[in-house]
Amino acid sequence: MVSKDFLLRLSGYGLTTAEIHYRLPDHPKLLQLYVWQEYDLAPAFPGLKDFLEYWQRELAGALHSVRIAHNHLVEPSEWKAVDGVFRLN
Repeated sequence: MVSKDFLLRLSGYGLTTAEIHYRLPDHPKLLQLYVWQEYDLAPAFPGLKDFLEYWQRELAGALHSVRIAHNHLVEPSEWKAVDGVFRLN
């Protein structure tokens, strides 16, 4: 049996993480953070757009900002392993 996540990856989907900052309804000067993570298609992000439309339509907290990370935006090859830690005083 093949997992649903594996089939999505084969279809071009990648793991998408969104940091959603929103204003608290009772205290609009305060920001709260919500993290959303699903498989989605970059760069259109239809799943994230649907979720944000639902948020604006159904929830009271006004959106402030959204920051997106996606495996096609940040590739593992862009990271380098470090062998040690050097401290400078």
